[in-house]
Amino acid sequence: MSLVHLKNKKTGITYVYESVGYWDREKKQTRNHRKCIGKLDPVTGEFIPSKKYTDGLKEIISQKEKKRGPVPSTTYQRRFFGATYLFDAIGAKLGLTEDLARCFPESHQQILSLAYYLVLEDRNPMSRFPRWAKTHVHPYGKNLPSQRSSELFGSITENAKHHFFLLQSKRRIREEYLAYDTTSVSSYSKTLKQVKYGKNKDHDPLPQINLALLYGETSGLPVAYRKLPGNIADVKTIRTLLADVDFLRQKKVKVVMDRGFYSEKNINAFYQDHVKFLIGVRTSLKFVRKTLDDVRQKMITRAHYDSGCNLYYESFLTDWDYSEVKKRTGELMTDKKRLYLHLFYNDQKATDDKMVFNKLLDRLEEELQSGRRNPEHEKLYTRYYKWKETPVRGLSLTPKNEVIVKAEKDFGYFALISNGIKDPIEALEIYRTKDLIEKAFGNLKERLNLRRTSVSSEENLEGKLFVQFIALFYLSYIKKAMNDHQLFKQYTIQELLDELDVIEQYRQPEGHKHIGELTKKQMALYQALGVDPPALV
Repeated sequence: MSLVHLKNKKTGITYVYESVGYWDREKKQTRNHRKCIGKLDPVTGEFIPSKKYTDGLKEIISQKEKKRGPVPSTTYQRRFFGATYLFDAIGAKLGLTEDLARCFPESHQQILSLAYYLVLEDRNPMSRFPRWAKTHVHPYGKNLPSQRSSELFGSITENAKHHFFLLQSKRRIREEYLAYDTTSVSSYSKTLKQVKYGKNKDHDPLPQINLALLYGETSGLPVAYRKLPGNIADVKTIRTLLADVDFLRQKKVKVVMDRGFYSEKNINAFYQDHVKFLIGVRTSLKFVRKTLDDVRQKMITRAHYDSGCNLYYESFLTDWDYSEVKKRTGELMTDKKRLYLHLFYNDQKATDDKMVFNKLLDRLEEELQSGRRNPEHEKLYTRYYKWKETPVRGLSLTPKNEVIVKAEKDFGYFALISNGIKDPIEALEIYRTKDLIEKAFGNLKERLNLRRTSVSSEENLEGKLFVQFIALFYLSYIKKAMNDHQLFKQYTIQELLDELDVIEQYRQPEGHKHIGELTKKQMALYQALGVDPPALV
């Protein structure tokens, strides 16, 4: 076989032919058969294979691999197994593994392996994954170089991701409230469209994106997330939330969120979309202030004290002045909607509020007297102080006592509103579970290495966020189980995982596998986490 180059005189293109000699029996002579396999680039002279030739080579390689079959291991392998076995069991229990396989049939094993790595290797970058993969049993079972992980992130599509959210929501969301909050994630990238300067919650001097997360208050597990532009305020994200909730196709949706999301427009949107809500509100709001002033002294009595929550409470059924502008006609519709207002007072909170307030006043006085005024505090200077400056006496500060006393009057009080929960203690307990989402953000940023985003493309960022979101399921499940069984008195999450991670799996050359002996402590940990210990053989 030889290669022949023939130039087409009309086009000037040189074609490459594969010439194969064969014996012609009829003419009793050797002849050549030519088959075009490509052409030469007219500029560089490089060979460009034809599609037919390339497909033929792929078929030949595929057939050879099928004939070759799996190569049996000739070495005795020993790998860490205990922690990844725990993740396998959690994934099966929550339906994570099954749902990922349905949504990402070609890459779910790689996604799981990277998620396992993120949970086990606290804050380590993706570049360390190859080293970890060599020493651990994991779903993919092979190395995933940095280039391949980038390709994986880029292959995670929006449709597949949302399909996964939908499958997971069908498994768990029934009667539980969904906690909703946002966090800022700083970025060094100048190419991501949604990276903007905004109110950074970590006080980093960097542009950011915002990450919105839905969390189940009963299950303690994440439900869905969305990436938002960094300059969008919390109060403006509710329409995005309602769109996401609508996508989850739940008939009865209930959300809980802090007072940063309160606005009349948002409450009207919840009523309009038939969403049950529980939201914190400021005591300075007119309808809250009026009710609070009427019962301020009455509610701080034994009859209104709850020993379990260690606070005083009072609850009221009131009306919400609902309004809606019809899209088609522009007509303003008004109505009265049922609303529960829950008021609370806590002595310790009152003390803490007063300490914080006095520290603020100390700082304001120091800034005014030193001449180093903070532009962000100009309104506070005017609100709480009068001052006069003379050449002889210098600056003379006079506190506005009436304003200060009025501010201190509300210390220790806080309020919740709901259109579905009439019992104040139940409302408080559900609202306090909102802390789960704040801890989830902490896990995302600290343990899962999301304090800064280092990717440079939109696709890779979306993919990396999704893998970290999957890792959050395992962290959240473990954290809830540890809380339920009071394991944090003995372990941190990392210490518990390290205790299980040392369990090894041994693989013999003929394929037989077995694991090392388990201690009583390790078996007890598996059981506390709701997982059967692995069989020794």
